[in-house]
Amino acid sequence: MKRFTYILFTIFIFTNVLAQSSDKVKTIRLVTDVAYSFDTTLQDSVRFILTPEGDTLAVKIYQNGGNSIDFLQSQILRIDFFDPDIPANNDTLNVNRNNTSDLLKNSEGWRLEFPRFYQGSDITFEVTHSTSTYGITYSLEWDGIKKANRWTCYELFAGNMEKTVSRTDNFQEDPNIPSQYRTTLLDYKNTGYSRGHLCPSGDRLCSIEQNSQTFYLSNMMPQIQDHNGGVWNTLEVKVRDTWAPQNSNDTLYVVKAATIDDANIQTYTSTGLIVPQYFYMALLYYDKTANTYKAAGIWSPHYGGSTAEYITIDELEKRTGIDFFCNLPDGRECEVEKVIDLNFWR
Repeated sequence: MKRFTYILFTIFIFTNVLAQSSDKVKTIRLVTDVAYSFDTTLQDSVRFILTPEGDTLAVKIYQNGGNSIDFLQSQILRIDFFDPDIPANNDTLNVNRNNTSDLLKNSEGWRLEFPRFYQGSDITFEVTHSTSTYGITYSLEWDGIKKANRWTCYELFAGNMEKTVSRTDNFQEDPNIPSQYRTTLLDYKNTGYSRGHLCPSGDRLCSIEQNSQTFYLSNMMPQIQDHNGGVWNTLEVKVRDTWAPQNSNDTLYVVKAATIDDANIQTYTSTGLIVPQYFYMALLYYDKTANTYKAAGIWSPHYGGSTAEYITIDELEKRTGIDFFCNLPDGRECEVEKVIDLNFWR
């Protein structure tokens, strides 16, 4: 720890920027999966050391008495706070956003629909598919070792919700992922599982090119057909027909995914693909006129006839370990992710 602190101090000399938080850190989990727990009564303050560009470089937790415990941001997977109390109108502080180094993986990662990029040591690919006429179709994060989708995210608004073409059924490998890390059509053949869309074909009927892109296998996970054509399809219809914007100025930010962590794998296909235990959604609705957000998490057990659970984004983050809507300013993110308006979402 002394050597680590010295490195941190040396870096601080070159950055010379601090941002103090009134929140108290509850736990810090490192990319090595080691977790540190802290006592709120023993903490004085938390300071984030920033680079000149404003990205988080390190975190210093000051204990009562002046001593500090230091962590480099590159070592941290997740930080949880005791009772966050960030002002709701603070639209400048954004500690957990996709930062400069993250955007080297995918320059579109600053957008509101994006979760925080994976911070560990696994091989991942952050891919955006788009067209010249309608812009971004969707983006995704792919685990190359597990050959599994970590999440797919996209926006729904008046401009990309036109329905002018039919479903293409153009199932194909994703050319943006190196061949040794892709899934293939043979991986699904005779397995008994459907190629379950995350960004569905029905959400991209504005052009043949966009619809075709939804059939990249990177946008799919093995899914029981009774779930795929049952509760999951019902939720997909709700997303575009009920929750998607009715006002041309508004936007629905959508993240869809399935559990691929070891604790939440149902089984494997005969070809070795992960069959998730749960499928889920993270939804963020922006009302431009009122400048307000509403958010919801939806958790769907992966079997035919299952009942979807509506939960807060905070709860969804606890279950998945993924930081959703990280590019919202911290105050707004804290405010919107801790509540769910069931009158709106059901």
